[in-house]
Amino acid sequence: MSGGLLDPRRIRELAAELDLRPTKQRGQNFVHDANTVRRIVAAAQLGPDEVVLEIGPGLGSLTLGLLEVVSWVHAVEIDDRLARRLPATVAERLPGGEQRLNVVEADALRVDRLDDPQPTAVVANLPYNVSVPVLLHVLAKFPTIRHGLVMVQAEVADRLVAPSGSKVYGVPSVKLAWYCAARRVGSVPPAVFWPVPNVDSGLVRLERRDPPVTTARREQVFALVDAAFAQRRKMLRSALAGVFGSSAAAAEALVASGIDPQARGEVLDVGDFARLAVVADANGLSIG
Repeated sequence: MSGGLLDPRRIRELAAELDLRPTKQRGQNFVHDANTVRRIVAAAQLGPDEVVLEIGPGLGSLTLGLLEVVSWVHAVEIDDRLARRLPATVAERLPGGEQRLNVVEADALRVDRLDDPQPTAVVANLPYNVSVPVLLHVLAKFPTIRHGLVMVQAEVADRLVAPSGSKVYGVPSVKLAWYCAARRVGSVPPAVFWPVPNVDSGLVRLERRDPPVTTARREQVFALVDAAFAQRRKMLRSALAGVFGSSAAAAEALVASGIDPQARGEVLDVGDFARLAVVADANGLSIG
């Protein structure tokens, strides 16, 4: 036993007990290295009174690390076997910790409320295939979350933190920027997971901030973001022609927003899209 945290041997014992065969569909790659778990928890910069929302706790590696330092963990797990086993694992490895754990057996994309105490942070090893939708959903539904740290595929981490104008800047970059400032704070090699993934992982630290000052709704802004990047190589006046009714109308709206109609979506930040959504709304366009 490593200070209560799971090690490779115990991970495999639990998997055998549950007849668990990790699936790519659910992004089931479990951290088995205690040092990595503690590095993740430390990078999240959590206080002792924090309430953490963890997505996909799996066999409980990160859950145990979190319960060592915070007051409460809400763990959302879609796999019923894992959800049922988690409280017992915590009781075995960190006696009393199970009393500060709330396990929610559900798809994280369908969770829109939690019993008190409400989460102040999100810390999660997010499944690669749904990491961005899950993260955006959690930030939208739980405004009490002020900061967090997520582990995602390295390529996704780069997209989440990309500034406007960079080659990997896109829809995830803009939408996350509505809620948070984000930065890379580390990498995690495949060897610390079981089974071993074929990609590196990146750690992204989040700090909640106010969205751009705008009269437009978030849904309107996000609809424009989707449209602008759906045809990434096109100039904005062409990419947004379908939204505004014509290329000429799109160009007029862009100019009114202080945006070059010949620019492409990757040079706009979230504030630019927010201004454009105000113009669209003023013109009576039904978007988002």
